[in-house]
Amino acid sequence: MNDEISKSELEMGPQPVAAVMEQYSLKTHDVVAASTDQVTHKMVKKACSGRRLSVNVQIKIMNAVNKATGQEYKRGDLFNY
Repeated sequence: MNDEISKSELEMGPQPVAAVMEQYSLKTHDVVAASTDQVTHKMVKKACSGRRLSVNVQIKIMNAVNKATGQEYKRGDLFNY
């Protein structure tokens, strides 16, 4: 029972960051390569799939997506939790 609660709290469903990446035809590697912070492929995959991430990781992903797209997305534009 505890595992079910934990899993539902961690899985937030597909996130807007995945749609933004698709809109710009970005792959996970493109976001990792654009990052000046330590962003891994695993972090980006988790962000897209809706796994709950810390605010610090969300900001790193946001900065990398902004650099890769040339846009100025806010954290709320990319994550809905």
